Amino acid sequence: MKIKNIKINSYGNLKNKEINFKKINIIFGKNESGKSTLLNFIKNIFYGISKNKNGRNFSDYEKYLPWTGEDFSGKIKYELNNGNTYEIFRDFNKKNPKIYNEEMEDISEEYKIDKKTGIQFFEEQTNVDEKTFMSTCFAMQKEIYIDSAEQGILLQKVANLADSGAEDVSYKKVMSTLNTMLLNEVGTSNSRERPINITRQNIEKYEYDLKTINDLKEKRFYLENEINNLKENIALKNKKEKLLEKIKLILDKNKIEKEKNKIKKDLFEENKNKIKKLDNEKDNLLNKINSIENNLEKNKNNKKIKKNKIINFIIFLILIIINIFNFIFIKNKIINIILISLIPIYFIYLIINILKNKKINKIEKEKLNKLNIENNEINNQMKTLDMQIEILEKNNEEIEQEIKNIDNKLLEYLLLSKEEIKKEYNNIYSENEINNLFDSDIDLIIEKNNKEINEYNLTLHRLEIDKENIEPELEKLLNIEEALEIEKEKLEELENRAQEFEITKELLEESYSEMKKNVSPKFNKSLSDNIEKISNGKYKNTIINDNLMVELDDGRYISADKLSIGTKEQIYLSLRLSIMNELSDEKLPIILDEAFAYYDDERLKAALDFFDNVENQVILFTCTNREKELLDNLNKEYNYIEL
Repeated sequence: MKIKNIKINSYGNLKNKEINFKKINIIFGKNESGKSTLLNFIKNIFYGISKNKNGRNFSDYEKYLPWTGEDFSGKIKYELNNGNTYEIFRDFNKKNPKIYNEEMEDISEEYKIDKKTGIQFFEEQTNVDEKTFMSTCFAMQKEIYIDSAEQGILLQKVANLADSGAEDVSYKKVMSTLNTMLLNEVGTSNSRERPINITRQNIEKYEYDLKTINDLKEKRFYLENEINNLKENIALKNKKEKLLEKIKLILDKNKIEKEKNKIKKDLFEENKNKIKKLDNEKDNLLNKINSIENNLEKNKNNKKIKKNKIINFIIFLILIIINIFNFIFIKNKIINIILISLIPIYFIYLIINILKNKKINKIEKEKLNKLNIENNEINNQMKTLDMQIEILEKNNEEIEQEIKNIDNKLLEYLLLSKEEIKKEYNNIYSENEINNLFDSDIDLIIEKNNKEINEYNLTLHRLEIDKENIEPELEKLLNIEEALEIEKEKLEELENRAQEFEITKELLEESYSEMKKNVSPKFNKSLSDNIEKISNGKYKNTIINDNLMVELDDGRYISADKLSIGTKEQIYLSLRLSIMNELSDEKLPIILDEAFAYYDDERLKAALDFFDNVENQVILFTCTNREKELLDNLNKEYNYIEL
């Protein structure tokens, strides 16, 4: 297996960090630069982050949770020995990650899920649980050494593999019988429909029912508050309804009186229009009178006719006198004839003119009489119109006074009514609110208020039904509490029985510990080969007995704990690698943090040379340049990452 890439959105003090990995990787960083945080990220992205403090001041979750609300997440991409590539995205606020294959298909559901730790994808892929992973390929600062208890657990796994080909079934038959009895008589956390599971389910059900009943109590309390609030609101709305009805009566009465007054105002306007019309008629009559007077003026021209008549007679007399004078004194026949001929002609003219004037005089006289009669009639009409106008104006004065009186009474009635309403409802509504009600569309407000009352009543009815339905459920409370106590007693008995089985199994495991002393020669050889390479041939043979033993040059075996710190760390590093390769078919990465503090340059050179030749990917965390300089001197290819 090889880690290809890591991307950290936010984890502890690491933010927006992306790292690509190769076969050998040196991650350099000063103290507090985030090396330990990155190590922890790698472990937790595979196995999930723990919220359990385990005796510490802070859990991993609390320790690495970003303080400023960033996205507490990241992803890792890796390739297994079979060539399959996976990408894991984990939001550390959630239990389960998202698992994608090479085609970026979500395959999370293909793996088993543990209720406590979530999806067990990495354990299924590598056959290595978190504890084993941390005890073998993953070493934090100054933790290369493996204590005897942890050695025992790891070596037991190796012994199981040697005995049966599987790390947990070397004493399969006995353990299987115990497990079967435990399953049938009690049950386990993974079983279903077994006594302890049924009992726990019953307890969960009864506790859930109790919680539901408590929820119902809270709901009843809530309903009672809501019902009381609704009743108060309805009472308030009913009071408002009475107020609105009173205001409506006042406004309706006011409206009726206004309508009556409006009739008077309409009559007033009608009279004004009549007066205006009569004035127009008077104007027309005056125009006619003026016309008649003009015609009468024309009749004055008759005097001219009379004057003309007198002149004509005078001319006629003069003409006769001239004729007589001519006849007596001049005696000119021609002139006499002319003058004599003029007399009858002029006489005829006079006769015609007299007749004509006579006729004209007759016509003019008739016309004058007619005009006088018409003028008298018009004057009479004018008097009648004046009388009508006077009556209408007097009538309008009375009407106008009545209108003012009614308006004043209406205003006074409205003000008094408002004051009475304000006094009666001053504990509910402000003066402003009552004024607004008088000025608003009261019918619309009444309609809205009635609608709200109906809605409140409907809601009240529904809530009261809900409350009635809750009561029978609450009566079940005593029966459930009694049943819960019975089930808890039964669970205690079953747990005691399960503990008996566990004690038996522990005794069996103690007897099985003897097998640790006879670990497979294959494992001893693998361990010896590794220590020989890491120690540069100094130690060639290593065996596992009660503890880890190393053969010296003179053939003696001594405990690895008696060797120098640097040598001991070489041996325990070899032990880690050997156990790691035995427990998993995957060539898991070797991840070490400041693992070579006690190595001299020779030991470190041998270890680096060894890492270059193993199939495992190597990730070394360091705060010095020793590893880099030695790899450069050895001309080894490596990936250098600086935090």
